[in-house]
Amino acid sequence: MSPLAHQGPQLARANGIDICYEIFGEAAAEPLLLIMGLGAQMVLWDDDFCEQLAARGFRVIRFDNRDIGHSSKMSGGKQLSALELLKLRFLRIPVAAPYKISDMAKDTIALMDVLGISSAHLVGASMGGMIAQEIAISSPNRVRSLTSMMSTSGNPKVPPPTKEATAMLMAPPPTTKQEYLDRFAKTWQVLRVGSFPEDEARDRGRAERCFARGLNPAGVGRQLRAILASGSRKARLRNVTAPTLVIHGTVDPLVHPMGGRDTAASIPGAKLLMIEGMGHALPVPMWPQIIHAITTHAKGAAVKAA
Repeated sequence: MSPLAHQGPQLARANGIDICYEIFGEAAAEPLLLIMGLGAQMVLWDDDFCEQLAARGFRVIRFDNRDIGHSSKMSGGKQLSALELLKLRFLRIPVAAPYKISDMAKDTIALMDVLGISSAHLVGASMGGMIAQEIAISSPNRVRSLTSMMSTSGNPKVPPPTKEATAMLMAPPPTTKQEYLDRFAKTWQVLRVGSFPEDEARDRGRAERCFARGLNPAGVGRQLRAILASGSRKARLRNVTAPTLVIHGTVDPLVHPMGGRDTAASIPGAKLLMIEGMGHALPVPMWPQIIHAITTHAKGAAVKAA
């Protein structure tokens, strides 16, 4: 079997900012965009994961959202306070934010424009699922299929994260490399829920790679504000026309499993795949099931479109 085509990281000027992206697979293959979550660099879509998707006949594009990795750093927005969270939860007073999920959706569409992609299969994880949902709502002609993973509609009735996951999210950023490496391992231990030795063995390398690419704690705070300021998409999700697959773990500590169920229930004709024992992560042992679900869904959508 010939080696897969690969285009290393490059910068695109899109929506007035620089977006760092990387491509796996042939130029003529069906485009599939991977949209990462809160505070997560594009390299957390593991190289092997991207290559396995590309090997199934897709042109896989991963990229750093604004305020993370090698994409443009924004400005503004103070560290989120507990008082703001309480006001949001109990009084429905919105959190202020320098930008919202809709702006990040425009970044993604602008990147597609630069790459000459009129429409693509969108696969979003966590915050990335929110961005993908927003594109499917606001720009339906750009979406061949939608896969929303471990995400939510923004419906305030979805239960909050576990105490442990909330504490991890609100913890002050690490100040040294060793602190960062330790925090990375602990964070993913919390998010994966349970023992995944293969992933635990990869965590050090993943953390080293993210650290080497550069951290932006203030940017993570702005991304969190964007989520909290964007409100609920639930009512507007009924307008989604793209074939939709929702994937969620049964033990997700960060986005409650009801978030996945609610998203699927809000989108006409959406399929729901609840993965037993999966938390808020994509553990290596679960890749075969996840990759099969994504590619089967995307190929099915392509056949219907034809």
